Amino acid sequence: MTAEPMWVPGEVPPADEVSTPYWEATRAHRLTVQECTACGHRQHPPRAVCTRCSSTESLTQPETAGTGRVDSFTVIHRAPRADVAVPYAVARVRLTAGPIVLTRLDGRDDPEAWTIGDPVVVVWTDLPDGRALPSFRPDPADPTKES
Repeated sequence: MTAEPMWVPGEVPPADEVSTPYWEATRAHRLTVQECTACGHRQHPPRAVCTRCSSTESLTQPETAGTGRVDSFTVIHRAPRADVAVPYAVARVRLTAGPIVLTRLDGRDDPEAWTIGDPVVVVWTDLPDGRALPSFRPDPADPTKES
């Protein structure tokens, strides 16, 4: 007997006891990361334990500026579903706050135009249930890069 998935692939998973503070912040378009007050480590996505010191009691969810730099990226040319337009870029963004976020890059006509180190800022896609998904676009505050 196989277990039924809790969510449909390609859709956003439901919030659970660990991720609820993160998802609640997205409703207000606030990007948060998890921070351990015992050792100062910041991590994303939220987990039940600090990945540095293993604390389970001292995890908070502070808001970040939502800025960072492209750490690595790839361009997807084959859609995972028929309703997804290609090509698009998926990236690791190192937040100014420290953690790396796996995300989509938006805001460029040509997804191949991204480069490692590009400064980015968070933007939001609202979901039907009131939550929102973060993605990143070129940071307009950086005068060295074109959008």
